[in-house]
Amino acid sequence: MDDLMRFTVLDMLGTFAFALSGAIAARQKRLDLFGILSIAYIVACGGGVLRDFAIGAIPPAGLSNWRYLVVAGFASVLTIVAYPLVQRMHSPVQLFDALGLGFFAVYGVHKALAYGHNVELAVILGITAAVGGGVMRDVLLNRTPLILRKEIYASAALVAAVIQVAGERFGWPQQWVPWAGIVACFALRYLSLRYQWNLPRFSGGPG
Repeated sequence: MDDLMRFTVLDMLGTFAFALSGAIAARQKRLDLFGILSIAYIVACGGGVLRDFAIGAIPPAGLSNWRYLVVAGFASVLTIVAYPLVQRMHSPVQLFDALGLGFFAVYGVHKALAYGHNVELAVILGITAAVGGGVMRDVLLNRTPLILRKEIYASAALVAAVIQVAGERFGWPQQWVPWAGIVACFALRYLSLRYQWNLPRFSGGPG
Protein backbone atom coordinates (compact mmCIF):
# COMPACT_ATOMS: atom_id res chain seq x y z
CA MET A 1 0.00 0.00 0.00
CA ASP A 2 1.49 3.37 -1.01
CA ASP A 3 1.38 6.49 1.18
CA LEU A 4 -1.53 8.06 -0.73
CA MET A 5 -3.77 5.04 -0.21
CA ARG A 6 -2.57 4.55 3.37
CA PHE A 7 -3.44 8.08 4.46
CA THR A 8 -6.70 8.06 2.49
CA VAL A 9 -7.75 5.00 4.49
CA LEU A 10 -6.74 6.69 7.74
CA ASP A 11 -8.74 9.78 6.78
CA MET A 12 -11.84 7.72 6.01
CA LEU A 13 -11.54 5.76 9.26
CA GLY A 14 -11.27 8.99 11.23
CA THR A 15 -14.22 10.44 9.33
CA PHE A 16 -16.31 7.39 10.18
CA ALA A 17 -15.36 7.50 13.87
CA PHE A 18 -16.20 11.20 14.16
CA ALA A 19 -19.43 10.76 12.18
CA LEU A 20 -20.48 8.06 14.63
CA SER A 21 -19.75 10.33 17.60
CA GLY A 22 -21.82 13.09 16.02
CA ALA A 23 -24.70 10.82 15.05
CA ILE A 24 -24.86 9.27 18.51
CA ALA A 25 -24.78 12.67 20.21
CA ALA A 26 -27.57 13.90 17.92
CA ARG A 27 -29.62 10.76 18.55
CA GLN A 28 -29.23 11.27 22.28
CA LYS A 29 -30.71 14.75 21.78
CA ARG A 30 -33.64 13.15 19.92
CA LEU A 31 -33.02 14.99 16.65
CA ASP A 32 -34.74 13.83 13.46
CA LEU A 33 -33.01 12.06 10.55
CA PHE A 34 -31.87 15.29 8.92
CA GLY A 35 -30.54 16.59 12.23
CA ILE A 36 -28.60 13.38 12.88
CA LEU A 37 -27.11 13.40 9.38
CA SER A 38 -26.23 17.09 9.64
CA ILE A 39 -24.44 16.73 12.97
CA ALA A 40 -22.64 13.59 11.80
CA TYR A 41 -21.40 15.37 8.68
CA ILE A 42 -20.33 18.51 10.55
CA VAL A 43 -18.38 16.52 13.12
CA ALA A 44 -16.79 14.33 10.45
CA CYS A 45 -15.76 17.20 8.16
CA GLY A 46 -15.67 20.38 10.24
CA GLY A 47 -12.09 20.08 11.47
CA GLY A 48 -10.84 18.92 8.09
CA VAL A 49 -12.47 21.86 6.33
CA LEU A 50 -10.75 24.29 8.71
CA ARG A 51 -7.43 22.54 8.08
CA ASP A 52 -7.83 22.63 4.31
CA PHE A 53 -8.69 26.34 4.27
CA ALA A 54 -5.62 27.04 6.40
CA ILE A 55 -3.18 25.12 4.17
CA GLY A 56 -4.69 26.33 0.90
CA ALA A 57 -6.32 23.05 -0.16
CA ILE A 58 -9.26 24.69 -1.93
CA PRO A 59 -11.98 23.53 -2.26
CA PRO A 60 -11.77 21.56 1.01
CA ALA A 61 -12.01 17.82 0.56
CA GLY A 62 -14.91 17.61 3.00
CA LEU A 63 -17.00 19.81 0.71
CA SER A 64 -15.86 18.54 -2.68
CA ASN A 65 -15.45 14.79 -2.19
CA TRP A 66 -18.65 12.75 -2.15
CA ARG A 67 -17.07 10.05 0.03
CA TYR A 68 -17.34 12.17 3.17
CA LEU A 69 -21.09 12.62 2.80
CA VAL A 70 -21.53 8.90 2.12
CA VAL A 71 -19.52 7.97 5.21
CA ALA A 72 -21.52 10.41 7.35
CA GLY A 73 -24.77 9.03 5.93
CA PHE A 74 -23.73 5.45 6.61
CA ALA A 75 -22.72 6.32 10.18
CA SER A 76 -26.09 8.05 10.72
CA VAL A 77 -28.12 5.08 9.46
CA LEU A 78 -25.97 2.63 11.43
CA THR A 79 -26.51 4.68 14.59
CA ILE A 80 -30.28 4.75 14.13
CA VAL A 81 -30.52 1.02 13.37
CA ALA A 82 -28.14 -0.11 16.10
CA TYR A 83 -29.08 2.48 18.74
CA PRO A 84 -30.32 -0.12 21.26
CA LEU A 85 -26.81 -1.60 21.20
CA VAL A 86 -25.23 1.85 21.39
CA GLN A 87 -27.20 2.59 24.56
CA ARG A 88 -25.48 -0.32 26.28
CA MET A 89 -22.04 1.21 25.66
CA HIS A 90 -20.32 3.35 28.25
CA SER A 91 -19.88 6.93 26.96
CA PRO A 92 -20.11 6.04 23.24
CA VAL A 93 -19.73 9.66 22.09
CA GLN A 94 -16.43 10.03 23.95
CA LEU A 95 -15.27 6.58 22.78
CA PHE A 96 -15.69 7.26 19.06
CA ASP A 97 -14.47 10.81 19.51
CA ALA A 98 -11.27 9.43 21.05
CA LEU A 99 -10.80 7.18 18.02
CA GLY A 100 -11.30 10.04 15.58
CA LEU A 101 -8.81 12.28 17.41
CA GLY A 102 -5.79 10.18 16.53
CA PHE A 103 -6.76 9.54 12.92
CA PHE A 104 -7.36 13.21 12.17
CA ALA A 105 -4.28 14.41 14.06
CA VAL A 106 -1.87 12.25 12.06
CA TYR A 107 -3.64 12.88 8.75
CA GLY A 108 -3.77 16.62 9.42
CA VAL A 109 -0.01 16.69 10.04
CA HIS A 110 0.69 14.64 6.93
CA LYS A 111 -1.45 16.83 4.69
CA ALA A 112 -0.01 20.08 6.05
CA LEU A 113 3.54 18.84 5.47
CA ALA A 114 2.60 17.60 1.99
CA TYR A 115 1.47 21.14 1.13
CA GLY A 116 4.89 22.46 2.10
CA HIS A 117 4.14 23.95 5.50
CA ASN A 118 6.53 23.89 8.44
CA VAL A 119 6.51 21.57 11.43
CA GLU A 120 4.93 24.05 13.83
CA LEU A 121 1.97 24.74 11.54
CA ALA A 122 1.58 21.04 10.79
CA VAL A 123 1.22 20.24 14.49
CA ILE A 124 -1.24 23.10 15.07
CA LEU A 125 -3.38 22.08 12.10
CA GLY A 126 -3.24 18.43 13.08
CA ILE A 127 -4.73 19.38 16.44
CA THR A 128 -7.23 21.75 14.80
CA ALA A 129 -8.44 19.03 12.44
CA ALA A 130 -8.76 16.61 15.36
CA VAL A 131 -10.74 18.84 17.73
CA GLY A 132 -12.58 21.16 15.33
CA GLY A 133 -15.50 18.89 14.49
CA GLY A 134 -16.08 17.98 18.12
CA VAL A 135 -16.21 21.65 19.10
CA MET A 136 -18.82 22.31 16.41
CA ARG A 137 -20.85 19.30 17.58
CA ASP A 138 -20.88 20.45 21.18
CA VAL A 139 -21.76 24.05 20.31
CA LEU A 140 -24.64 23.00 18.05
CA LEU A 141 -25.97 20.59 20.67
CA ASN A 142 -25.63 23.17 23.48
CA ARG A 143 -22.91 21.23 25.30
CA THR A 144 -19.74 22.57 26.86
CA PRO A 145 -17.03 21.75 24.28
CA LEU A 146 -14.67 19.03 25.47
CA ILE A 147 -11.66 21.19 24.62
CA LEU A 148 -12.81 23.76 27.23
CA ARG A 149 -13.12 21.21 30.02
CA LYS A 150 -10.27 20.14 32.26
CA GLU A 151 -10.08 16.72 30.57
CA ILE A 152 -7.08 15.52 28.56
CA TYR A 153 -8.35 16.08 25.02
CA ALA A 154 -6.38 18.38 22.73
CA SER A 155 -3.19 17.25 24.47
CA ALA A 156 -3.93 13.67 23.35
CA ALA A 157 -4.17 14.92 19.76
CA LEU A 158 -0.90 16.78 20.33
CA VAL A 159 0.84 13.50 21.17
CA ALA A 160 -0.32 11.93 17.89
CA ALA A 161 0.66 15.02 15.91
CA VAL A 162 4.17 15.13 17.41
CA ILE A 163 4.74 11.42 16.71
CA GLN A 164 3.67 11.89 13.09
CA VAL A 165 5.85 14.98 12.62
CA ALA A 166 8.85 13.18 14.09
CA GLY A 167 8.24 10.17 11.88
CA GLU A 168 8.07 12.22 8.70
CA ARG A 169 11.01 14.46 9.57
CA PHE A 170 13.31 11.58 10.55
CA GLY A 171 12.19 9.26 7.77
CA TRP A 172 10.69 6.57 9.97
CA PRO A 173 8.59 3.92 8.14
CA GLN A 174 5.10 5.21 7.44
CA GLN A 175 3.73 1.70 7.68
CA TRP A 176 3.74 2.03 11.48
CA VAL A 177 4.34 5.67 12.45
CA PRO A 178 0.72 6.86 11.94
CA TRP A 179 -0.59 3.88 13.88
CA ALA A 180 1.80 4.59 16.73
CA GLY A 181 0.38 8.11 16.95
CA ILE A 182 -3.21 6.89 16.72
CA VAL A 183 -2.75 4.24 19.40
CA ALA A 184 -0.92 6.65 21.72
CA CYS A 185 -3.64 9.29 21.32
CA PHE A 186 -6.49 6.84 21.89
CA ALA A 187 -4.76 5.21 24.86
CA LEU A 188 -4.10 8.55 26.54
CA ARG A 189 -7.64 9.79 25.96
CA TYR A 190 -9.26 6.50 27.00
CA LEU A 191 -7.16 6.11 30.14
CA SER A 192 -7.80 9.72 31.11
CA LEU A 193 -11.54 9.07 30.90
CA ARG A 194 -11.32 5.77 32.76
CA TYR A 195 -9.13 7.01 35.58
CA GLN A 196 -10.28 10.64 35.53
CA TRP A 197 -6.91 12.10 34.68
CA ASN A 198 -7.10 15.84 34.18
CA LEU A 199 -4.77 18.66 33.28
CA PRO A 200 -3.59 20.72 36.28
CA ARG A 201 -5.53 23.81 37.26
CA PHE A 202 -4.11 26.80 39.06
CA SER A 203 -5.60 28.99 41.75
CA GLY A 204 -6.31 32.59 40.90
CA GLY A 205 -4.60 34.12 43.91
CA PRO A 206 -6.09 35.73 47.04
CA GLY A 207 -9.84 35.45 47.35
